[in-house]
Amino acid sequence: MLIDNTAHGTNPVVSPTGEDDGRFQRVRVSILGRYMLVDRREFPCQIIEMSPGDALVIAPVSGRVGEKIIIYLDHLGRVEGTILELADGGFRMDVVASPRKREKIAAQLTWLANKDLLDLPEDRRHERVVPDIRHSSILLEDGRRYNCKITDISLSGAAVEIDVRPALGTPITLGRMRARVVRHFSDGIAVEFASVQEMLTVVQQNLRIT
Repeated sequence: MLIDNTAHGTNPVVSPTGEDDGRFQRVRVSILGRYMLVDRREFPCQIIEMSPGDALVIAPVSGRVGEKIIIYLDHLGRVEGTILELADGGFRMDVVASPRKREKIAAQLTWLANKDLLDLPEDRRHERVVPDIRHSSILLEDGRRYNCKITDISLSGAAVEIDVRPALGTPITLGRMRARVVRHFSDGIAVEFASVQEMLTVVQQNLRIT
């Protein structure tokens, strides 16, 4: 449940076990992603409200009530569920997930809610290190690929030396990892992974050029 204690000097916290009238209470967010309907058509989307149990999705094609849906979201990765009801410009879906996955979703939603509240530029919770693998590549959605050099990495993102500067928010693939551009530097860019990784060794393995 979203406990909004901002009036008392603390920040919103999302609990994966707290419920309100039998359902999780949603928190306002802005999460970009892509979703796939049962006929395998894919479309871009935006989550504007979400809890560990359901989400309100802005989408160009709403699908049908009861239709199963898969969404790949920035910060959260793959989320599965069913369309519960249609809404103006989109739909509301439930989130089918294990207790452990719900805990991870709750932690990410808590950070995202506080990030928007405090206007934080990016996730700084994770230690940044220089990887053993420095050379990788960035693939844009239009198929263009650029060689790059990794400056440092964390569980949630990386700093990359590269000659081009894709626009902020541009979806990219770094090595084998989905990410988006969150900052420009004089010699490159910072990217945020689509989902927080569990181990730096996994990050380094996924930086290998495919």
